[in-house]
Amino acid sequence: MASENSTLLESIQSPADLRALEQSQLPQLADELREFIIQSISKTGGHLGSGLGAVEITIALHYLFDTPHDRLIWDVGHQCYPHKILTGRREQMSGLRQQGGLSGFPKISESEYDNFGAGHSSTSISAALGMAIAANAQGIDRKTVAIIGDGGMTAGMAYEALNHAGSIDTDLLVILNDNEMSISPNVGAMSKYLSRIWSGKIYTTFRAGSKKILQYIPSAWELARRTEEHVKGMIVPGTLFEELGFSYYGPIDGHNLNDLIHLVKNLQQIRGPQLLHIVTQKGKGYAPAEEDACKFHGVGPFDPATGQSRASSKPGVQSYTQIFSDWLVKKGQEDPLLQVITPAMREGSGLVEFSQQMPERYHDVGIAEQHCVTLAAGMACDGLKPVVAIYSTFLQRAYDQFVHDVAVQNLDVLFAVDRAGIVGADGATHTGSFDISYARCIPNVILMAPANGDDMFELLNAAYRYPGPALVRYPRDSTAKPDTVNTSVAADIGKGMLVREGSDTALLVFGTLLEIALEVAEELDLSVANMRFIKPLDQALIEQLASKHKNLVTIEDNSILGGAGTAVLEFLNQRQMTNRCLRLGLSDDFPSQGSREQVLQEFGLDKAGIRDSIIQFIGDQVSNTADHHLKNA
Repeated sequence: MASENSTLLESIQSPADLRALEQSQLPQLADELREFIIQSISKTGGHLGSGLGAVEITIALHYLFDTPHDRLIWDVGHQCYPHKILTGRREQMSGLRQQGGLSGFPKISESEYDNFGAGHSSTSISAALGMAIAANAQGIDRKTVAIIGDGGMTAGMAYEALNHAGSIDTDLLVILNDNEMSISPNVGAMSKYLSRIWSGKIYTTFRAGSKKILQYIPSAWELARRTEEHVKGMIVPGTLFEELGFSYYGPIDGHNLNDLIHLVKNLQQIRGPQLLHIVTQKGKGYAPAEEDACKFHGVGPFDPATGQSRASSKPGVQSYTQIFSDWLVKKGQEDPLLQVITPAMREGSGLVEFSQQMPERYHDVGIAEQHCVTLAAGMACDGLKPVVAIYSTFLQRAYDQFVHDVAVQNLDVLFAVDRAGIVGADGATHTGSFDISYARCIPNVILMAPANGDDMFELLNAAYRYPGPALVRYPRDSTAKPDTVNTSVAADIGKGMLVREGSDTALLVFGTLLEIALEVAEELDLSVANMRFIKPLDQALIEQLASKHKNLVTIEDNSILGGAGTAVLEFLNQRQMTNRCLRLGLSDDFPSQGSREQVLQEFGLDKAGIRDSIIQFIGDQVSNTADHHLKNA
């Protein structure tokens, strides 16, 4: 770690300041940057491990490339904190992922150094290739670099981009930041030596010249090509990338700044698509993160001295993710046909216990949502009971497969859609604001939104029994812990519940905002229905409420456009009912970052916001009723 008197990092206000340093000063800067990240994230929370592993490569890239003129495209963004700090945002890190503060991901509107926004994986190579083509088309002398983690290389989109880039011979450098693959034996003196030779001008010139000569002697050229690939393939895993049209270099130690700078300098002189394979350690320089990279991938505030979380759990409550996890384990024990699939979200989706107890029925497919969904479809075709545990925002990536491979064929797949509605600190790229809208328009699909933990169990059971595509959506939130894990009692398909009777206004609540709605209803003497099902709607319950109430108010944490409230309006219009209807939900905007409570307040979906909207909608009628109700309370 850096000494207390170190001031190098404080002197860096932009990459231009970094480029003014001597190369010999860069290791000290790396130490200071790593210590700053640890201290900063310990206060705000965030993606710690990836950033610590990317310190040296970030310094090397900004040191060698003329940013922001040259383009650096970061994949996902988990590794972008060093980049943010070195590009003039060090003092803003105290507001990271907080309302009004720095985004946890690259964001075009935040800085000229953030050349492309990120949040979902495996987009960097495609975006960087598009920028390289744009530079060529406009005659701009510009370097373009995509930095992608090994996890990002599990997605098909990355290979689609590699395949295209290799076929058009565009100048592009792809850096594979590898912190998981078992290739440690390759990170040694021989590998460094070969990487330097392969990236040097002598080798490159000889290789290019040999191609020109030997291509006129087919048998000699084929022998030379196979010999070169065989030798390289014995030492490094680069043959795949070479076959895709890339010149492959590495793997090298991604924490050795001198080697990185030497190699990247050489690569800057080479034309065409290049792939540099670096090996880094997730959580580098912070012992707790090195020992448990998974735990420190994304963290809340923690004590930097011990690595212990500062978050305090509330007694008697449980996250919806844990409720799903408990149900899944018990249901898996009961039904040997149950299979679980996740696109690289074991911890986030609550699958750790299932994966440990029933590993043969647990399938982590990597960051490959499209494959994830069609894999489930294949399982369902031949008699298994697949459960796809996926975030709402990530299911968007497999929408075609959801429609074409599951819904069109009416296959028995249960989607446990976590992080539905407002997600919070991860902001717009991770919001689950659209799943009701994009799922309810698809035939054969049923769509459910539990209001609490007991609801969650009954709806999961209903979805599991339903012989077709079923979605249960639930938020990143907590609720009262259920007394028992219920895997037997199932909700009736398409049936909601009237949970409070009041005056001339009824609230139709879809999901976990029910508790807030009940508090408002107590104040204003309103009826409340827990609708539970968005599709099929409980038409009988809506007719019952419409016949007894002049005003209907729908409440959901999804986009109003095409959401559950819209479904109610469509039904009322179909039956030619004349009730006044107010839809409360998320307006036609991407949610900002902040806590879930802050963002709900921003959209008027907290208690005060819902109450004020209802009073404004109904006017004096509800105000007088509320005053009377409160006086007699």
